[in-house]
Amino acid sequence: MTELTRPERLAPGARVAVVAPSGPVPEERLQAGLDVLRGWDLDPVVAPHVLDRHPRFPYLAGTDTDRAADLQAAWCDPAVDAVLCARGGYGAQRVADLLDWEAMRAAGPKVFVGFSDITTLHEAFAVRLGLVTLHGPMAAGIDFVKSARAQEHLRATLFAPETVRTLTSGGTALVPGTARGTTLGGCLSLLAADLGTPGARTGAAGGLLCLEDVGEETYRLDRYLTQLLRAGWLQGVRGVLLGSWEQCPPADELRPLLAERLGPLGVPVAADFGFGHCAGALTVPFGVAAELDADAGTLTLDRPALR
Repeated sequence: MTELTRPERLAPGARVAVVAPSGPVPEERLQAGLDVLRGWDLDPVVAPHVLDRHPRFPYLAGTDTDRAADLQAAWCDPAVDAVLCARGGYGAQRVADLLDWEAMRAAGPKVFVGFSDITTLHEAFAVRLGLVTLHGPMAAGIDFVKSARAQEHLRATLFAPETVRTLTSGGTALVPGTARGTTLGGCLSLLAADLGTPGARTGAAGGLLCLEDVGEETYRLDRYLTQLLRAGWLQGVRGVLLGSWEQCPPADELRPLLAERLGPLGVPVAADFGFGHCAGALTVPFGVAAELDADAGTLTLDRPALR
């Protein structure tokens, strides 16, 4: 797995577009997030359909065509330097195949930020655009607007990425050791759902795989991991980083499952890396060469996430 193209870092005054490719966006949280971005001397612009609601399916932020159009228009606008997702939920899968990937590739690299349901788009941007993306907090996410730590780590990644080249775990190694590879991953259930879809990554070989999820029972997490194992998707992975398991069973129940499913891979596995659905979530760049030291609980990027 090779390192992907890094977009340019942001500078004061940069224009950032906020889009909603997945679930509906609470207006008050969006306004709070926009205030944070303005406080960073950014120029946030809200895509036309961000506050829409689908007429039949209330779990979607507007129609598929409108959500896809917002994302594509923002990405292809030469005045926009970064595209930030407003929130996750569900719906990114429904827009992934409505995007004109050739036009988006022609628009050139720029910063893309999101997590959770946005995992589908992280994968698509990697496979179809060959682009480094940021797995990080979203503009209208409560875990962003209420967390100074999440805000500051994202801000540093956007403006001064050389200052956050090392991410530190708060936990211990599930499987000890060190490994080198290229970062990828996201929400476990979305990675499993992406298998076999158009443009999906064929496997995690050569990668440092970041995994997290929210609101899942142990048996469902078992199912997702087993599906990836049975599909051969984890063959050749170099190491695994585990993030948050918010609203999932407690660690004493999950840890044996994660050890039983991931341990036989024979690669380092580091726990409690503090990314995903958790307070103070770290921003993790995907598509960057790095070294994982599971014993020390560190992920060190070879180069800053952004140029």
